[in-house]
Parts: sequence; C-alpha cells; structure tokens
Amino acid sequence: MRKHILMSLCAGSLLLGACAGKGEQKMSVSQEPDTLLMLVGSYARADQEGIKTYRFNQETGEAVLASTLSGIENPSFLVPTEDGTHVYAVGETEKGFTANALALDTLTAGLTLLNSQSTGGASPCYITVSPDGKFVLTANYMGANITVFPRLADGKLGEGHVISFQGKGADKERQEQPHLHCVYFTPDGKLLLANDLGLDRIHAFPVKQTPGTKGTDLLDEAAAFDIELASGSGPRHTCFDKQGKHAYLLTELSGEVVVWTYDGKTLTQQQVIKADTVGAKGSADIHLSPDGKFLYASNRLQADGVAIFKVSPSDGTLTKVGYQLTGIHPRNFTITPNGKYLLVACRDTNEIQVFARDAETGLLQDTGKTIHTDKPVCLQWVMK
Repeated sequence: MRKHILMSLCAGSLLLGACAGKGEQKMSVSQEPDTLLMLVGSYARADQEGIKTYRFNQETGEAVLASTLSGIENPSFLVPTEDGTHVYAVGETEKGFTANALALDTLTAGLTLLNSQSTGGASPCYITVSPDGKFVLTANYMGANITVFPRLADGKLGEGHVISFQGKGADKERQEQPHLHCVYFTPDGKLLLANDLGLDRIHAFPVKQTPGTKGTDLLDEAAAFDIELASGSGPRHTCFDKQGKHAYLLTELSGEVVVWTYDGKTLTQQQVIKADTVGAKGSADIHLSPDGKFLYASNRLQADGVAIFKVSPSDGTLTKVGYQLTGIHPRNFTITPNGKYLLVACRDTNEIQVFARDAETGLLQDTGKTIHTDKPVCLQWVMK
C-alpha cells in the first residue's frame, strides 16, 4: 500500500484568512499526494483549542484547517506515532502536569483524548515515542527528571516511571537545577539521550535489547553515563543526519550548534559554531533539510530568526551561509518532506510563517501565506 503523509501544524491559511477562531469549517483530510496533515501544539487554557490539525499542500504552500481539540492545558509539544494512529502531547504546567494520549482519525484528522497520566515532574516540554512504539517518554523541565510510560495496546498510557537528576550549572538564574529539555533515541535505537539544560550534560541510557512492558523495563539505568558540554551552554534540542553518523545539538544559553560524531556507543564533539551572534540566550529548535545539505536553527529574545548553515558532505561540519528574520519568539519549525517550504511557529505574533526554501543556497523567502493561530509552539508532520 502506498504511504500517505500526514502533517501537524499550528496555523491558519490564506484560503481561510485568519483561521484561528470559532466557527471555522472542519475539512476532511485529502488523500492527494501533495496534501499533508500537520499537527500544531500551542500554549492555551484547557477550554481553548490548544491542538489543531491542518491540511498543507507542500507544492503550493496553502493550508486549510482540518480539526481542533480542547481539554488539555498548554499542549506545547506533541508527537505522532509512526503509523499515524495516535498522537501524544504534553500538558506543560507547573501543577497538574500530564502526558496525554490521543487517537487520530486519519480520514477526518479528528483527535480524541484517550487518557492522561501524571509525568511526576513539572513543566513537561518534550515528548517522544520509542522506536519499537512500546514506550512514550517526556522531558520535564521544572521537574528535574524524565518519565518513561508504557504504551498500552489501545494506545493509552500506563503509569510512568520517573528518573530524576540532581545538581546545578554555572548560570545562577537559568541553571539553578537540572532542566531536562529533550529526550530522543539514537537512530540505531541503542541509546536514549536526554539533554539537560541545567547541568550542561547529555544523560545517556543504554536501551535494553528485550524490554518488557513496564516503565522500568526500557532503559539500563545502572549503565547510564553523561556526556559533558561547555559550562553555561545549556543544551536544548538535537537532530541526527539520515546516516546516523552525525548529531547536531543546539545550545539555548550560548546559542551554538555543537556537531558530534556517533559511533554506536557515544557522541564525540567535532565542531562548535555560533547560531545566535547577539547573546540573546534564547536558541530553540534545530532541523536538517530532507536532503541533508543544510541545517537550520531558530533563535528568540533578540534578532528573532533562523540561522542557516551548509553541511559539508565529507565530514558533516557546518558553514554559516545566512540568517532569516522571523516573527516574534520563533519556537519549533518544520520543513516539508519535499524540502520546498520551512514553516516557523512564532508564538508571540500568533502566526506560523511559511517560507519558501531555495534548495541550492538553503536561503529562505517569506511567501506571505501566513497561518494565523494563537500562541503556536510545536509543528509536526504525521507520517503514515
């Protein structure tokens, strides 16, 4: 069966104008090859439509609202399963913090809340699914911990297992405790890595070869080790290349991209290059283009925009080639699978900007096809 691509976005469309309001028409998901489904997570009260899905045409750059969901406070980060049947979203709060399981109807793009579980740590800001689809994990920024949830047969989440960390970093205001910001698996599935902005470390956990069904069964905690970064750097998000040989980590506080080589056992630092040249201490998200030729990193708080780097095909190192200004407070961004568009969630201007991407130079140009929506934070494509 030919695969269909579904995507997730936090924005409105030119076709609908300002489509972040009530009374918007709900559309069926198109099965046309160039129409993708996007999920959008945002900061919102529980009674507001915090999660939205859009149909996005990756050839024309047009977006149409497909569905909305309320009932979760601050669903600021979310992730779909590989088969596109379920979505998992955080509830990023300092009280009542949750991980939430949602069923996704691939025909209508409608979402249904299945259940919620406490993360055991405040302000969960990142969520991911294990490569085998059996576990869901969160990074809890104010909780100083990560949580491992078993994923049940019906897609619901079981009770979570909490792994906590202790210590503090050099920055007295931003590193007063561990701040877990991202949890992700190496492409070969051998390690679970957790970026700790507060301790300037990546916590590495070997994944058990035959994990069971409980939250305690996934990771070999006794064999865990740390990979240290420069003091005061504040590691935030990471992406790997398709070959699984290089990782690119964005530091929030020092505003740098750290290039690593991966050998199946650990990460070895190869290069450090500036993404934020004004010292704003607000770098956010990082992604490679689908062809692997360019890398992009978003920066907030001053000179809000996206830094653009060319990737060396020989050793994976970076050369900075440009900088694209955006709306205020760009958080997550995403690139269409065909590489034609880069979409940026600009939280404080309540918009998702749609940039055309030059495949030869990597540079961006605003198309003007802005999607208007309240406080967008996370953009994800759902793949099926």
